[in-house]
Amino acid sequence: MIKQTGQQRPYQEVATMLRTMIAQQQYAVGDRLPPEREIAERLNVSRTVVREALIMLEIEGLVDVRRGAGIFVTDMPAESPDAAAAVTSDSAAGPFELLQARQLLESNIAEFAAQQATRDDIIKMRRALQIEEQELVSDDHESGDMQFHLAIAEATHNSMLVDLFRQSWQWRENNPMWIQLHSHLKDTHYRQQWLTDHQQILAALIKKDAKAAKQAMWQHLENVKNRLLEFSDVDDINFDGYLFTSWPLNHLNS
Repeated sequence: MIKQTGQQRPYQEVATMLRTMIAQQQYAVGDRLPPEREIAERLNVSRTVVREALIMLEIEGLVDVRRGAGIFVTDMPAESPDAAAAVTSDSAAGPFELLQARQLLESNIAEFAAQQATRDDIIKMRRALQIEEQELVSDDHESGDMQFHLAIAEATHNSMLVDLFRQSWQWRENNPMWIQLHSHLKDTHYRQQWLTDHQQILAALIKKDAKAAKQAMWQHLENVKNRLLEFSDVDDINFDGYLFTSWPLNHLNS
């Protein structure tokens, strides 16, 4: 079992092991590595941690992850790859760790916003959804997504919560592993699902139903995680998605 030591995260330790495996077991450029599931079993870690380690090695240019085909060596590890520096910094949380943090933060923000939101806050959320709808038609940028989530944070009228949201979104936008994972999303139909999720969140906020708002936001970010897991799978096109540990919202509400 991999245990976090010092400042390294589990996926960073797994990536180090994979680099060593490539170097010591005499893999050549173009060779196929063992399947993701086999690596996870061999190292006694979750598939999510392995997946994040592979994303890290993709950024370094060492492997090419081909969904449904496998993991292929594209370059040999160097002793100190410059590309790894940005990924292995102490603050380089993996994409699913970021999503878990957002799920914790934003579901509670939505719950509080349902009790605090004013008419102007609701109007701002509606405008954000209009932008999201326009961008969906034009297949343009996704600024409406961010504006909607920001409007909910601002509806709490708590500047610290707004700052926490902005910081978490900035980490998402600047995180090289998140960017690499998102590059695998060739099908953009997922954006229609996000819009539907957002409409459900807004409906709960309009009714000032705090419990429903919290649940709707929690489910939205759960949907995001599941979609990313589905599209980031590398060795089994029928894999139904390994669920990264989720905040047990349903258990708390029972």
